[in-house]
Amino acid sequence: MGCFCGKEAMTVDDRKFYLKQRLGEGGFSYVDLVEESTTHKQFALKRILCHNEEEETIALQEVEIMRAINHPNVIPLECYCLHKVSYHSKAVDIACEVFLIAPLYKKGTLQNRIDTCKLRGETFSEDQIWKWMKGISEGLKALHDHCPPFAHRDLKPDNIMTKEDGTPVVMDLGSAAPSRIEIKTAREATQLQDLAAERCSMLYRPPELFTVETNRSIDERTDIWSLGCVLYALAYLESPFESAYQRGDSLALATMAGKLNFPLNSAYSQALQDCITWMIKPTLADRPFINAVINRIAALEHVGDNRV
Repeated sequence: MGCFCGKEAMTVDDRKFYLKQRLGEGGFSYVDLVEESTTHKQFALKRILCHNEEEETIALQEVEIMRAINHPNVIPLECYCLHKVSYHSKAVDIACEVFLIAPLYKKGTLQNRIDTCKLRGETFSEDQIWKWMKGISEGLKALHDHCPPFAHRDLKPDNIMTKEDGTPVVMDLGSAAPSRIEIKTAREATQLQDLAAERCSMLYRPPELFTVETNRSIDERTDIWSLGCVLYALAYLESPFESAYQRGDSLALATMAGKLNFPLNSAYSQALQDCITWMIKPTLADRPFINAVINRIAALEHVGDNRV
């Protein structure tokens, strides 16, 4: 995390912003805190570095999906611009940058909350977990119900922000894409597998994206696997495949086996565990669609206890 000296300014869609602080960075982008010059309102600036036309297309696809989805549980796009930089050196070759301005969520991500719980030796109440799951699922439904339907493809606690009132917001749509794909050739399988390896976090990635097979159909139920892993993480404070990862086991094989280990003497209901195993099915066709998930969560929402 860093800060910018002075008042470095930039213009996005004819709106002037001052860069205040570096909030984070990933493999393809940086996120900065910015302040609009006229309103003094703070926003998050996502700066995507594009090294070629393919990466530029992917970045602009994120823009289009954010513009297409208008839902309280999906991060909105305030404004954006594309900046041609043509910067070349021996170390880096950047063709352009895409700037996305989005709301700033000061409460952080669900992963931040999970980490805090771990440090304090606490857990979330089951009632709170179902509230978060309901909002996350509604956000996914907005993506899945779009025409054409989109899949997020990198759903994880790090990519779910929370508003001041605790409402979850699905964010980081850089991996999102049209969800329904027919894999007909070995080349198409390799391309999707390579893209998933780059952009889909291993601990929440479904088995069909670890090993993409030809003559297969893939749809939005890739997200249902990840959603089940998020539910597990909210309950037990880590991905269901964290232990396999720590041991150095193959996550591809672990997900294909689909074997889940639940802590003994869990204070959570059997219904919560059953919901996890219902979503984390190794075979995509065995998983429910998002509407069935929402209906099940609605039925279970008040099962929980009163623990904080």
